Amino acid sequence: MAWYDEAIFYHIYPLGLTGAPKENSYGKVEHRLNTLIPWISHIKEIGCNAIYIGPLFESVGHGYETTDYKKLDSRLGDNKDLTNFVSECHKAGIKVILDGVFNHTGRDFFAFKDIQEKREHSPYRDWYCNVNFGGNNEYNDSFSYENWGGYNLLVKLNQRNPAVRDYICDVIRFWVSEFDIDGIRLDAADVLDFEYMSALRGVANKVKPDFWLMGEVIHGDYSRWVNEGTLHSVTNYQLHKALYSGHNDHNFFEIAHTVKRLYEMGGSRPDGLKLYNFVDNHDVERIYTKLNNKAHFTPVHILLYTLPGVPSLYYGSEFGIEGRKDKYSDDSLRPALHLEDFKDAVKNNSFTRLIAGLGHARQNSKALSYGDYRELMLTNRQYAFSRNTADDCAIVTVNNDDNPFTFTVNAGSFTSFVGALSGEKITANNGNITVNIAANSGEIWVPDTASVKPMDIKAEVKVEDAVADTKNTIAEEKIKDTTAKAVIQPQAETSHTKTSASQKEAKASAHSADYERGIIAGLQEAIIARMEKNGCVTDQMRQDVYKNEHHDSLINWIKSF
Repeated sequence: MAWYDEAIFYHIYPLGLTGAPKENSYGKVEHRLNTLIPWISHIKEIGCNAIYIGPLFESVGHGYETTDYKKLDSRLGDNKDLTNFVSECHKAGIKVILDGVFNHTGRDFFAFKDIQEKREHSPYRDWYCNVNFGGNNEYNDSFSYENWGGYNLLVKLNQRNPAVRDYICDVIRFWVSEFDIDGIRLDAADVLDFEYMSALRGVANKVKPDFWLMGEVIHGDYSRWVNEGTLHSVTNYQLHKALYSGHNDHNFFEIAHTVKRLYEMGGSRPDGLKLYNFVDNHDVERIYTKLNNKAHFTPVHILLYTLPGVPSLYYGSEFGIEGRKDKYSDDSLRPALHLEDFKDAVKNNSFTRLIAGLGHARQNSKALSYGDYRELMLTNRQYAFSRNTADDCAIVTVNNDDNPFTFTVNAGSFTSFVGALSGEKITANNGNITVNIAANSGEIWVPDTASVKPMDIKAEVKVEDAVADTKNTIAEEKIKDTTAKAVIQPQAETSHTKTSASQKEAKASAHSADYERGIIAGLQEAIIARMEKNGCVTDQMRQDVYKNEHHDSLINWIKSF
């Protein structure tokens, strides 16, 4: 067992959260990172025990065009500030991983600047891919080079060059010795050279016990990246897409099929693939914005915290804030927030209270971290599954319908349960439990033992609790006065009729077409996400993507980035 097996991440985009300028003047150091110190206690209070923060190092603008890998961005502070921040996190029992942008550098990076000055005579001419001194570009360099995603601001490193590998491996060692970090998230891991990643994994295995390497991968067979030779985990964009569209379309089949496919991809073992699960991040719209029915915030997050994988919460989403992509900017996805504006949120904001309850439940259930996955019930609008270890169990029941629903599902070897969120106690009858789940809600049923201490969040999760911060262009629409109850109602006296195997098979077959359409939609969204990360995406470009409904063609399109 490693620390990341039980991790609940809090994801911070620091240049945004601290309100740093969009462009770096390389001037006076501003110690903005220190303003995040008070957030540590908030992060711990809502049940997170790990932080993914980045990008952090000196760069030109958004952080992914690195200028200096060994210097904290001057808009955020100096290296002492980062050392102190990690130290304060560790004191609170929180692990820290940083963004490793090792696929490309910015144009102000020392190696690239040397090529600009010395051209063919630069000792760094082979540090980048396909440097051609007979070419040119929009910067009038009088030479051309390979970039990332068609964006010449990001110069692609030649990862097969031993000097480049040695330099980046030294960066990792420096980050550990200087800042005492616990892991790295590799940016654009889906286009990194596999031998390069293997070299990084070799360093990771030596620098610190249980040092974690996680990579940004959009689509594909995740087992290509997650194995003993390369990475410990990758971003689970497949589940991300399924979680919001499965609710928007009232199609739990899409979610369940995605989970099953990923579980099988890992050998149908709980330790096979421990993917990095999320519902929003710095590149995609906020989950609250994406959901057609804002009440689905509750079941979406229950699934995030209970399905196989490592859950991650993007900063601010615990408050239910909006965040919509603009045509020319991701600023609305990366807003500056002030913690004092969310004072006592766990007590007064029902979104935050739910997230805190889920964090508490996850931390107190070994089954949710180490258990296997067994589907117990599935319809378009209801979904139940269990996570089991040899001596622990968690049964999850979620309902995306606007009406309550009564579940009857197998209880396994346990006879008495308690709702980890509500505190309601139930007893199994003939090996089953029968529970009534409120509209657009859910519950996590764990064995009723003396050690179980539910947070008892018997309060409504109200969408009017969402915070609109107009100064930071977070909210773009008025929040409707609708309500999603996050409370388990008293047990109904009637029992739900079991669905026969043949009926289940017929339903699964009937929804296979929906599932396939969901796969195509996921691929299309992955392409657009990559395009948007590179720059402006026109309406015509979007139409070209959406008109392409051929699976293999879309896969090849993704691979081209």
